[in-house]
Amino acid sequence: MTPFRNLGFALTASIGIYAVLSVPAFAQDIPVAVAGPMTGGESAFGRQLKNGAEFAVADLNAAGGVLGKKLALQIGDDACDPKQARSVAEKLASGRVAFVAGHYCSSSSIPASEAYAEGNVLQITPASTATAFTDRGLPNVARVCGRDDQQGSAAAKYILKNFQGKNIAILNDKTSYGKGLADEMKKALNAGGMTEKMFESYNKGDKDFNSIVSRLKRENIDLVYVGGYHQEAGLILRQMRDQGLKTILMAGDAMNDMEFASITGPLAAGTLFTFGPDPRNKPTAKAIVDRFKAKGIDPEGYTLYTYAAFQVWSQAAAKAGSTDTKKVMDTIKGGEWDTVIGKLSFDKKGDVKEVGYVVYQWDAKGGYAELPGQ
Repeated sequence: MTPFRNLGFALTASIGIYAVLSVPAFAQDIPVAVAGPMTGGESAFGRQLKNGAEFAVADLNAAGGVLGKKLALQIGDDACDPKQARSVAEKLASGRVAFVAGHYCSSSSIPASEAYAEGNVLQITPASTATAFTDRGLPNVARVCGRDDQQGSAAAKYILKNFQGKNIAILNDKTSYGKGLADEMKKALNAGGMTEKMFESYNKGDKDFNSIVSRLKRENIDLVYVGGYHQEAGLILRQMRDQGLKTILMAGDAMNDMEFASITGPLAAGTLFTFGPDPRNKPTAKAIVDRFKAKGIDPEGYTLYTYAAFQVWSQAAAKAGSTDTKKVMDTIKGGEWDTVIGKLSFDKKGDVKEVGYVVYQWDAKGGYAELPGQ
């Protein structure tokens, strides 16, 4: 890989530090970017996006680039902060990037998408599942992952099947992702005839959950569903076990990184989460997965989704004969695309037409696997 060099940093009181890094570029190169939490609490997922983008760009360039030009990758760090995400997006747009794969947190993707729309930049998120991302009708956005209403329904279906007559609690971290996912799960659960015994919020970044855990204990909660990120979920799990609760913890796709097990240790055993069928196991991914592993990288979580986002954009640009955002997006929505995660097609909003969520379970050794019989 070409070494990255720092192109600039900005520091303000309101947004903190952001950075946009890029490889050395020539005038004829097409600037593209990946943006996400390269620092901060969700940096494990930023690494997933970065790894996927770097491999995709290297492979595209080795195959001749796009429209006969090489791609020059820039990396934007939003630290999952909405203001920082907007600032990063404005900087990337001002640099006339043709395409951005990002962001990770929905609370970053949504404000960033507005800056990209203003700057005429095409954005495909590999990971942001909030329904509002595509429901607002922006013409420049798409995603290769699913939506919270699909993911929440999958979790509710599992709970309805396996926890009838049990006490259910739902927590959320008030973010676009966490609250949206919790709301969608609650909606589907209630529609299926179950009512949660407890619905509570906390703040992203909280460390002390003992008051919430005490209430879980008083209410004899059998399963707690967490709409939020892996760090807080891990602390909730640890503090439940400290108070002697055997309550099962279930969450969404933000649990799909081995860092969760580094927070919980063997206490992770039995924890559930939803995610798409593991793309690492798909025949379309085998050769690329082998190359990742040869470099010492496990392409877990959203790594291959990021790679797929670049594949969709590059194939559509080639077919359109242009990197113009409108032409490429129209082409994306009108076609079907071969990617490392399988064939993808998109509806008029920019959502993938066919998404299947499944339930995974963590084990005591720090691994996870799809539950059989789903």
